[in-house]
Amino acid sequence: MKKQGQKQKPMPEAMFRMMSLTAKVFYRFMDLGKQLRKSGVCEGHTVLDFGCGSGHFSIAAARIVGEKGRVYALDIHPLAISTVERKVAQNDISNVTTILSSGKTGLPEESVDVVLLYRTFHLVKDKRGLLDELHRVTKPGSIISILGRGISACLKTVEKDSRFSITKRGRGLVNLIKK
Repeated sequence: MKKQGQKQKPMPEAMFRMMSLTAKVFYRFMDLGKQLRKSGVCEGHTVLDFGCGSGHFSIAAARIVGEKGRVYALDIHPLAISTVERKVAQNDISNVTTILSSGKTGLPEESVDVVLLYRTFHLVKDKRGLLDELHRVTKPGSIISILGRGISACLKTVEKDSRFSITKRGRGLVNLIKK
């Protein structure tokens, strides 16, 4: 696990556990692979699951990208990171690396093909700082897929930012592409 500087504080543990339980029930009825493919995740890609929570999408992405790909599961909450690490070990997955951080990824510049911001963007206080970091780590043409609450705030932030353009809008989903 990589540790990066933390500015924002994680939610209380009880709230995280409730959120994880809700996600477990919700994602049971969702085709995670289909959602990830809509977001541009393909075999061999490097994926950053920013705000990975209990790792549902990280695990699904790891299966899609395969042995030639890599998934970075980043979260501010230590319990999220330990949950993902446990799931990775239980499923004998070797292409997931966890990062404990509230924003800075510690990843090399232009190293990521797809960023997942699923049910996370609305929780981030420094949205401009987040976009700065995502711009730094993504390759030109990379996709940043945002799902969940806060889409209107995301659109307002992105419209002021000429580094990304909106490629897809759907119900609760926005895909951005790095110019």
